[in-house]
Amino acid sequence: MSNPEYSAPKNHVQSPPSRFDTAAPPQADGGPGAVPVGSGGVPAILRRWRRDDLVRKGSLVLRGLALMFSLLSFIIMASNKHGGWKDFDNYEEFRYLLAVSILSTLYTGAQAFRHVQEISTGRLMFKQQTSALIDFAGDQIIAYLLASAASTAVPMTNRMSENVVNLFTQSLAASISMAFLTFVMLALSALISGYKLSTQAYI
Repeated sequence: MSNPEYSAPKNHVQSPPSRFDTAAPPQADGGPGAVPVGSGGVPAILRRWRRDDLVRKGSLVLRGLALMFSLLSFIIMASNKHGGWKDFDNYEEFRYLLAVSILSTLYTGAQAFRHVQEISTGRLMFKQQTSALIDFAGDQIIAYLLASAASTAVPMTNRMSENVVNLFTQSLAASISMAFLTFVMLALSALISGYKLSTQAYI
């Protein structure tokens, strides 16, 4: 005869609790433990697109202004020939400024053309990392050359202006002023280029 004390009802056998049953699944209906789905994803992307578009357009505007100022500096200096001592070719400082203005005009013209093409076509001529590095290095090099050329030409122009003020000295001052404005535009453009370079992913 079987002893009823040792018989266990089969209907009450339970499996041991699993460790995966301790946490309730996340809910999307706002209940306890709810996890917001896609919170901030699309707005963040839109903000990034708007910021990148603003950076591209701002860089194009600065380069366009730099191109205009450097071209004016080049034209004013190249045409400043009035015979005798009133000829920029007679002074090394002014020839140096003219050479840097030509280099700046070529650089800013090429950069402005590249930016216009990239914005209009939506395709990059170079990789983003390469483009940002070229912009950052080129802007700084040309800006430093412009600052050097302008600072070299200023003392000679001041000495001439102390003795006489005429079309020659006024043209010299105008050319130097345009070169300085080009330097300012490229310095601001270098800040944008540095920002673009710092936001690139290298991994």
